[in-house]
Amino acid sequence: MSSKLPVVTAGIMLRALKRAGFVLIRTRGSHFFLAHKDGRKTSVPVHAGTTIKPGTLKGILEDINWSNDELRRRL
Repeated sequence: MSSKLPVVTAGIMLRALKRAGFVLIRTRGSHFFLAHKDGRKTSVPVHAGTTIKPGTLKGILEDINWSNDELRRRL
């Protein structure tokens, strides 16, 4: 049980979400909006060469009801 968030890029996060059943519903600028058939939704900022900031990553995990450990399993 690690409380520290992993360091991930937007591409890695998008792949994990798509494998978990999320689909891209739209984009606006550099943000990708994804939804799951059970109603969960989130947005992922996509900026080349950068990682997702810890606060943003925590918000994404809260949106999709994943723990840090769940994210690590799905990466």
